[in-house]
Amino acid sequence: MLLRNRLLTLQITSFLSLPLSPPIKTRPSTLSFQTLLSNPTHPSQNPNPKRHVLAPKAKANSTILDKDVLFMSPGVDPAEEVTENMVLPGSNIVLGPYAGDAKIKEVEFVKSSARAKDCPKHDRPEFAILGRSNVGKSSLINSLVRKKDVALTSKKPGKTKLINHFLVNKSWYFVDLPGYGFAKAPDAARMDWSAFTKGFFLSRDTLVTVLLLVDASVPPQKIDLDCANWLGRNNIPMTFVFTKCDKMRAGKGKRADENLRDFQQFIKDNYRVPPPWIMTSSVTGLGRDELLLHMSQLRNYWDQ
Repeated sequence: MLLRNRLLTLQITSFLSLPLSPPIKTRPSTLSFQTLLSNPTHPSQNPNPKRHVLAPKAKANSTILDKDVLFMSPGVDPAEEVTENMVLPGSNIVLGPYAGDAKIKEVEFVKSSARAKDCPKHDRPEFAILGRSNVGKSSLINSLVRKKDVALTSKKPGKTKLINHFLVNKSWYFVDLPGYGFAKAPDAARMDWSAFTKGFFLSRDTLVTVLLLVDASVPPQKIDLDCANWLGRNNIPMTFVFTKCDKMRAGKGKRADENLRDFQQFIKDNYRVPPPWIMTSSVTGLGRDELLLHMSQLRNYWDQ
């Protein structure tokens, strides 16, 4: 629990409905979708996972960014000015000194659990992956580990009904959680999934953060906002991972970048301290390396 509290000092998720001061409505504009996509700077990865790397030095002509919309990673000097080339492309995440080796060399399936109390007992860091049943969760896991059979994909959303643990590099875990909100699932089943998933969050001292997947190809969904609200109220650190960012809808509906802006506005209006967010696509590979690098710096900080 002490380890989780260290991260919570950096990732405080506070909602307007809580007894906190209201957000500042006159903040400068948020990071633009186009600017982050066009940023060519990709931080190099350190081959030694225990050796920390420094964030890249800012170029003299780089644009100074508004800290009110950025996630200041562990070890980042809050007094330091943040420029574009210090931010991971397609995200609001400032690269910090704890970033290290982000490569996935091996993945081992460990266990499927029907109850939170049956999950493996260990002292290694965990990253839980959560999202709506058709958000592309399994595809993202397969993309991150570059294997097609680690998390089985299905044409029927809601297939995952257990808590699945995968040991990565024999040092940390991916935890694949059941998707929520699948309309065709029986009401009783949906309630059971919700109950034991929440039990997992409240009982895991080894949980570093929840990767909350949000479908960027559709407008913000109330069920995603409710889930984020619940995690925030229970002081569970989270990273918003926007999936399907390659999809641009034609005709009816908004484009992915417009949906992203709407969700970013929700974050801006409801969080005193902005949580990290990042854009991904399991089809094009967008955000894969950046997400793993973000996870490496949280993991290395956790290990201190």
